[in-house]
Amino acid sequence: MAERQEKTFKFVIVGGGIAGVTCVEQLTSQIPSGDVALITAGPHIKAVTNYKQVSKTLEEFDVEEKPSSVLEEKFPDLTVIHSAVKSLHTETHSVETADGRVFGYEKLCICSGGRPNLLMKENPYVLGIRDTDSAQEFQKHLCKAKRIVVVGNGGIALELVYEVEGCEVIWAVKDKAIGNTFFDAGAAQFLIPSLEADKPEVAAPCKRTRYTTEEPAPGASQTFTPGSALGPDWHEGIALRGAQQVRQFVHVLGSWPVYIQLTNGKTFGCDFVVSATGVVPNTEPFLHGNNFSVANDGGLQVDDHMMTSEPDVYAAGDVCTACWKHSPLWQQMRLWTQARQMGWYAGRCMAAEVLSEPIELDFCFELFSHITKFFNYKVVLLGKFNGQGLGPDQELLVRCTKGQEYVKVVVSGGRMVGAVLIGETDLEETFENLILNQMDLTPYGEELLNPNIDIEDYFD
Repeated sequence: MAERQEKTFKFVIVGGGIAGVTCVEQLTSQIPSGDVALITAGPHIKAVTNYKQVSKTLEEFDVEEKPSSVLEEKFPDLTVIHSAVKSLHTETHSVETADGRVFGYEKLCICSGGRPNLLMKENPYVLGIRDTDSAQEFQKHLCKAKRIVVVGNGGIALELVYEVEGCEVIWAVKDKAIGNTFFDAGAAQFLIPSLEADKPEVAAPCKRTRYTTEEPAPGASQTFTPGSALGPDWHEGIALRGAQQVRQFVHVLGSWPVYIQLTNGKTFGCDFVVSATGVVPNTEPFLHGNNFSVANDGGLQVDDHMMTSEPDVYAAGDVCTACWKHSPLWQQMRLWTQARQMGWYAGRCMAAEVLSEPIELDFCFELFSHITKFFNYKVVLLGKFNGQGLGPDQELLVRCTKGQEYVKVVVSGGRMVGAVLIGETDLEETFENLILNQMDLTPYGEELLNPNIDIEDYFD
């Protein structure tokens, strides 16, 4: 294998998604003259733009799809290699790409993300939504559809059932409430009226530039390689409209191309099924012939320096599982924010190793925090927002104003350990500080959420 190597790079990053690109940016800023290669299957990369640090741990950003040449122009010492990875050989420190080339590395970071956890593979009527190509394939099917079935209860499912118009949508969830990944039953009840109400007019068209790959020539061979994961507002600028304008449908039995039977015994016919049942770590090209420690969820185990069990191999984003001792207020969830944070931190750790500099676990892993938007509401999740792992030792304080805001606080031992904020509450920074400071809130009781008290001034 060594004699076939085209070149050996100091750093090789695999994956052009948020984690991989952020890792590249961090490495090149830490070691400007570093010899860095980015291996990505597609011609475009995902770049974090409009980054805003909202508070100590909360951050907001957009994700833009850009041609990889943008990175090469920005970082002259960066080499972008357009190919999927065929195999990894950790003993010889080399990576073989799908087009037969072999590259050596001194340090490698695997940022290959996740792949859709499809209900059924290789079925033309079962679609997953993960990257730009799969989103465009979904749009192509949707414009002809009269009824679709969405299976799943996570972020993609929540966005789909709200955004799709002109098509009957059957939403199949195994949980007792919608959005179980993020919400409890109370928050779900707050959001449900938004599904039935008219959606507000879009204020402005999406200004984000979108790039498409040319269609293959007739008769040309085509190999599918999954692209980088979509950004948090992937549905912006995509027409999610079906073939009908009416809300009621009458169909003759047997007229549907596919039927789905649910565990409650009911069977539904539809034009296609959207499998929005999460992702699984995309480790497939890297395990054979190597000795990686793999977590129960299928991710590559990484320590508190993002290192895997193989020497000089790091991992970040959806492909890895954080196996260090977690802060009591943090948990791993395969979200855009954590992909960026892990990629950024992995780049720092790789640079620190080469420069022989000490490095401590980044503060972003002290408190789980995430900002997103569901059903046109701003949603902030902090700490153990659903009481994860707390058992019966928790108390919930809730404040709800129909159609405006939903505020839930999780208290354990008299101290705030988590919160869910839906709507424009302006409480995120105050609650973040209360969670991080672990102040005893017992004297305040239910007054903590009294709407007549300005809580920001209360704890200023």
